[in-house]
Amino acid sequence: MARQTLRAPGRRWFILCGAVVALGLGYTQARAQAPVWPTKPVRIVVTFPPGGAPDTLARVLADKWGQALGQTFTVDNKPGAGGNIGADFVAKSAPDGSTLVVGTVGTHAINAALYDRMPYNHIKDFTPVSFLASTPNLLVVNNGVPAKNVKELIELAKKEPLSFGSSGSGTSIHLSGELFNTMAGVKMQHIPYKGRAQAVPDLLGGRITMIFDNMPSALPLVKGNEVRAIAVTSATRSPAAPNIPTVAESGLPGFEATSWFALYAPAGLPRDVQMRINAETAKVMAMPDVREKLANLGLDINTGTPEALAAFMQAETTKWARVVKESGAKPD
Repeated sequence: MARQTLRAPGRRWFILCGAVVALGLGYTQARAQAPVWPTKPVRIVVTFPPGGAPDTLARVLADKWGQALGQTFTVDNKPGAGGNIGADFVAKSAPDGSTLVVGTVGTHAINAALYDRMPYNHIKDFTPVSFLASTPNLLVVNNGVPAKNVKELIELAKKEPLSFGSSGSGTSIHLSGELFNTMAGVKMQHIPYKGRAQAVPDLLGGRITMIFDNMPSALPLVKGNEVRAIAVTSATRSPAAPNIPTVAESGLPGFEATSWFALYAPAGLPRDVQMRINAETAKVMAMPDVREKLANLGLDINTGTPEALAAFMQAETTKWARVVKESGAKPD
């Protein structure tokens, strides 16, 4: 009897231990399956005012993520200093995935060469997450400008003072104009604004001659006959506007300047969070309605890995440093 009495508690103890282990394994698996992001509201910073391509991309992501991930996503426009103000805000934010930025060719390539003193290091202070899209700029002029093509515009610029607006010093919109000046041998005056939304009224009113605007922003103006398109700045014609010639084929062979947009987080973002956001970004950018909407705006979607984005950013930094040096461009 004594032996049987001892045996029963032993079995109960074994069963109890097994239950505890099973519960522990279940808890561990549940934690492993729990999303590492988003765990709280997420802010997507746009370094320019509403209305441009970066703002459009940020709002697409915020809308789709909000529907799919059960968390609050907001878009925060922080313009100024060629995008440096908004980018610096993100660089100094907590690296927990709650603050992201739609970086541009300006904030993450050009500005490092353009500004003597930068508030952030565009490589060391950010975690690359995912490339988003690229687009050519579209050279558009006020309807009262007599030039109908690049050659006529160059001839006009050599005879009388012309000006071009931009969404801020150091943006691809600005550098497109500086590259045009250098290659065409003209000296059009650069007029910087805090964003393209502020430049457009002056373009429509004839206070500036032209702007090298992002395709998504410029196409509606062209289609509405509010401005006249002269050329696109990409090496080949854009599928979104196949009838508009390139600058290169219209009088300046070799001319090429495109805008690109990518998603970044502050430096120190954990790898699992980085890859989770990368995967969720790819899901959104692969959605048929998103692809159709962005294609109609002239945006070419291309996501890819964080490592591919890092390598691309390094190459762009080198390229635009050369353009800044050759053009003598300075922030205004």
